[in-house]
Amino acid sequence: MKRDINSLLKWINFYPPFLGAGIRVKRVAPDFRAIRVEMQLTRLNLNAVGTHFGGSLYAMCDPWFMLMLMRALGDEYIVWDKAARIQFIKPGRGTVAAEFQITQATIDDLRTRADAGEKIEPTFTADVIGADGEIVARVEKLLYVRKKNARA
Repeated sequence: MKRDINSLLKWINFYPPFLGAGIRVKRVAPDFRAIRVEMQLTRLNLNAVGTHFGGSLYAMCDPWFMLMLMRALGDEYIVWDKAARIQFIKPGRGTVAAEFQITQATIDDLRTRADAGEKIEPTFTADVIGADGEIVARVEKLLYVRKKNARA
């Protein structure tokens, strides 16, 4: 699992939806518990009114919480994206960025609950921040977590 995600990260900036939208992974913490992603405004991710296309804003946020949690929990657990919500707060212009973080306390709690046989649906939130430091969009991700051999 760790090797697969590390390989993914090596090539993620070349993933066609990211490449086309100008989405770039800028920083990954050594423990994979924090990731920073940025996207410049280009003609490839421009909407009809000259700001960031909403689908690109969402795409830059889509996989991270699931991938981070998959790596943190390991192969004994199932982690899926279950639902998402994006709230557009103000037009995105220039370079936008988002930071994704999962604390060790959250990982420990999810592992304990999954080990007890629970199916867990945690929600994680990330803000997309504009170059001016203001929030452009807020993304909520609902994940599904359970231990693979749990019977529920």
